[in-house]
Amino acid sequence: MKTLLAALSAFMSVGCGAATASAQPPPSYRQVGAIPLGAPERWDYVVADAPSGRVFVAHGDRLSVVDGRGLTLIGDVTGLKGGAHGTYVSASTGLGFTDDGEAGKAIAFDLKTLAVRATLDAAPDADAIAGGGRGVYVIDGDSGVITVIDPAGLRVVDTIKVGGSLESAAVDGEDHLFVNGAERAEIVRIDTATNAVTARWPVPDCKSPHGMAIDPPRHRLFTSCVNGRLDVLDTQSGREVASAPIGLGTDSAAFDPVRRRVFSSNGRDGTISVIEEVDADTYRPLAPVKTQVGARTMAVDTSTGRLFVASAEIDPAGPTTGRRRFLPGTLKLLVFDPAK
Repeated sequence: MKTLLAALSAFMSVGCGAATASAQPPPSYRQVGAIPLGAPERWDYVVADAPSGRVFVAHGDRLSVVDGRGLTLIGDVTGLKGGAHGTYVSASTGLGFTDDGEAGKAIAFDLKTLAVRATLDAAPDADAIAGGGRGVYVIDGDSGVITVIDPAGLRVVDTIKVGGSLESAAVDGEDHLFVNGAERAEIVRIDTATNAVTARWPVPDCKSPHGMAIDPPRHRLFTSCVNGRLDVLDTQSGREVASAPIGLGTDSAAFDPVRRRVFSSNGRDGTISVIEEVDADTYRPLAPVKTQVGARTMAVDTSTGRLFVASAEIDPAGPTTGRRRFLPGTLKLLVFDPAK
């Protein structure tokens, strides 16, 4: 296993190809926009759909839909009770899916009109959403279960009992769904052909795994941990092949397969950590991107490399430790472009 040291200046490369990578300049990202989204200021996942160029930001009682190329707000999916979290785009059906954690529901909406098409039963704390192949998978975090939806038939077809509180998820295109078991510090693998749990891989050095991203061709899974660590696992065996330092307060991770970079958005630090995938087993921390304190969820448009992160203005009269309070109506989507 190749493990990176806990600071950029102390990085020690191991293995062939690392010397070449160390000679490369660190990437730089510049802010090119800030799209106002308004209230509510309680937000969760940011999801970028590269084929359409759209970006989805779940916040409170709505899902905001943004033109990620033109940097304008297209509209909102409304009518949620108040606990919007995840998004999945099903291009083949012309539908998008989000959820309402407070109501324990999953919502299907028309991608063109943004009108709600169906409301389906999930479980309390419906949170992250992943999809592909046979279904849409709603991760019901505190309930410890996964609701499986047939996107064409708009019906719930199964409920997978996982146990423990759950966070982000990812699919590999090979009939596998991976889920962060935050409470038990584990990665859970599910066979999407049978909806059966087929593996539980402990990640004991990862406190509360939150963000997840995946590199399917290289069989690598990335999970970000709230104790300032990114773990890299082999998706076939569960073996930990590397770790890397990230900022504090991570809540999401992303992977850019074109530029071969892994990202973690860190709300406590107000940064995006950038990790270069030198090869399948070697990872190099690069210069972080400065965002804002509280900017904890993000996405990457894999066609352009553009980064999107949600944030709001901190109320200076609010608490300075623990959960921050934000000024009403200040939620926005920050946009960063990679250097040419």
